[in-house]
Amino acid sequence: MARTFAIANQKGGVGKTTTSVNLAASFAATRRRVLLVDLDPQGNATMGSGVDKAELHHSSFDVLMNDLPVAEAKVSLSVAGYDLLPANGDLTGAEVGLLEEIGRELKLRMALTPVAPDYDYILIDCPPSLNMLTINALVAADSVIIPTQCEYYALEGLSALVGTIDKIRKILNPGLKIEGLLRTMYDPRNNLATQVSAQLFKHFGDKVYKTVIPRNIRLAEAPSHGLPGLLYDRTSTGAIAYLALAGEMLRKDDMHEQRVN
Repeated sequence: MARTFAIANQKGGVGKTTTSVNLAASFAATRRRVLLVDLDPQGNATMGSGVDKAELHHSSFDVLMNDLPVAEAKVSLSVAGYDLLPANGDLTGAEVGLLEEIGRELKLRMALTPVAPDYDYILIDCPPSLNMLTINALVAADSVIIPTQCEYYALEGLSALVGTIDKIRKILNPGLKIEGLLRTMYDPRNNLATQVSAQLFKHFGDKVYKTVIPRNIRLAEAPSHGLPGLLYDRTSTGAIAYLALAGEMLRKDDMHEQRVN
């Protein structure tokens, strides 16, 4: 049964989509079965995976609003090695349309349930806002990965997201937890980055991943070629960092299973 992660932060430009695409590719490179769900109307995870969002026959909109099975809407990406539930601008209509649906917060969770046994990991790329799409992702997820830049306003934005996660846990998804905080676009030469990083460890402790994602030109170029960084330039520091993150997460899962057994 898949472990499902929502990759969320209501602040834009922190590396949510970059993390979603590259973590999916990194898990796939370790022979894990992965489904990447694009839940952002911008469709950047779709384009970054090499799928033209303007040419979609079906999308996550159809799954949420027309009850189309995920199995019929997903796209198998042989090069990237993972499956994709794509998105485009149609998804904007779901933000409003879901408000009129019965059980609107549960739509994504119910849609993913039939395909969960087919995957090891399901990653959900959330929009940069705390709207009904993000709420659907948080209700469907086992836990949340929070990409964050080590900058002045980072902690302020995190407090709002943590508050939302707490509310979702109390009302709709009691098992939801924060899987980890991922420091993105990290520059160790920047004193502010070092200070904010220290604050993250102070507030969140071992929830902060040891792996950091550096600022990396090759990682930034990859989406324009419709490729994850790992396939665009596997020797780049960005690609290597996401492989390291996947390894850190897999080791954490193994340790958890050993404790349970």
